[in-house]
Formats: sequence, C-alpha cells, structure tokens
Amino acid sequence: MNVLVCISNVPDTTTKITFTDNNTQFNTNGVQFILNPYDEIALARAIELTDGGKGSVTVINVGEVNTEPTIRKALAIGATDAVRINAKPHDAWFVAYQIAQYAKANSFDLILTGRESIDYNGSKVGAMLGELLDLPSVSIIKKLDIEGSKVTVEREIEGGKEILSIPLPIVAGTAEGVAEPKIPNMRGIMSARTKPLTVIEPVEVKTFSEILSYETPAPRGQVKLVAADDPAKLVALLHEEARVI
Repeated sequence: MNVLVCISNVPDTTTKITFTDNNTQFNTNGVQFILNPYDEIALARAIELTDGGKGSVTVINVGEVNTEPTIRKALAIGATDAVRINAKPHDAWFVAYQIAQYAKANSFDLILTGRESIDYNGSKVGAMLGELLDLPSVSIIKKLDIEGSKVTVEREIEGGKEILSIPLPIVAGTAEGVAEPKIPNMRGIMSARTKPLTVIEPVEVKTFSEILSYETPAPRGQVKLVAADDPAKLVALLHEEARVI
C-alpha cells in the first residue's frame, strides 16, 4: 500500500500573532513553526497501516525552503520519503491543485490529510483533492481501518456515529482518535537526514482569491461581577448594556 500524507507548516499555538505592511502580511519574525497537529495524526495512522513492510508513506508539502525542518520531522517520525512543492501556499485551492497534480502522476492507494490546519482552520484541501482527483473524500474521521481493497471510516454526526465502507483509493481527513501522534526517536532522527526529499516546481494555476488584510480579535472588555443573590442587576446589565435580552 502506498499512502500519501499531506502536511502543512503552521505557527505553534503559543505564538503571538502580529501583522506587517499595514496588516497585509503575517509577521514571521520570532515565530516557531511546527508540523500541523492534525497532519501528525494522519501521518501516525499511515505509518501504522504500512508498518512491517506493508507499504510506503510519502509526505508532501507545498512550501518554500523554510518548511524543510518540518518535513524532516515527518521523515524522522517514520515517513518513507518526502516531496516539497517549491511555492508559497497561496490558498487552499492552490495547495490542493499542486498536490493533485503530483498524485495524478503517481500511484497512491490512500491520501490522508488532517481535518484542518490550525492556522486558517479551513478544512478545504481534502474535499478539493477528492474533486480534483475524482475520488471519494471523507472529512473529520475518528477511525480508519483497511481490509483488502476497502476502507472503513467512522465519523461523529449529530446524535450518533456514521460508519462508511468505501473502495480504495480515497481521500480522508483525520481528526482526534484515528491514531496517537508519534514522537521521533534517535534512530528516526538520524535516518531522516538520508531519506529522499524531492523538490519539484509548482504548476501554473489560476488564482481565485486574494488576502486583502488581516485583523486581530478585539481586546477583551472589562468584566463585571454580579452577586449571586442579585439576579435583577444581572438582568438589567444583559438588557441595557449587553443588549442580548
């Protein structure tokens, strides 16, 4: 089995976010970038499925040279090889299109993504990949098992669970529960230095969106405490100040 895992390079969750150039550019100065946590889950499951010589795991990233430490971490965790499409990830459509062109030129039984990236939280790439490759795509899965030529996935839906059986190949977006993220050991870190990392140039694609500006959330307002034995004051504040009743 050949598995393709799509990974993204995202700011650490503790990063203080700021913008430059009149709020039109994300300020990367001093920012620690990491492997997207949901993509780590996808990678961990791919490694489990191919463990013991059952297949290979290729990780693919759309990014410039600064993303290579993140790619090397994925290799250290256990990926077989890696591909970097040498381009700044403009938007989800651009990323999905680039990955789709690579996937079309190669043979993969399963394509995994994280449910979303923790920077833009768009959850778009997986669905776009499925459409571009004419493959079934399932998002936010909590469980994934393969038996023969079929994959069984489990999703949470309102009021219960949804279990689907789908013939391979498919595109699947993983969420918590699919696998536990793996910590690279020393052997993995050493071997990552020699594992193949292929850099390819992007294909031309029409741009459909443009980021005009960024905006940080408004600072928190002052908190007003109301005594538990004074509900009338709470109702007055909700009505006159908050205007929610």
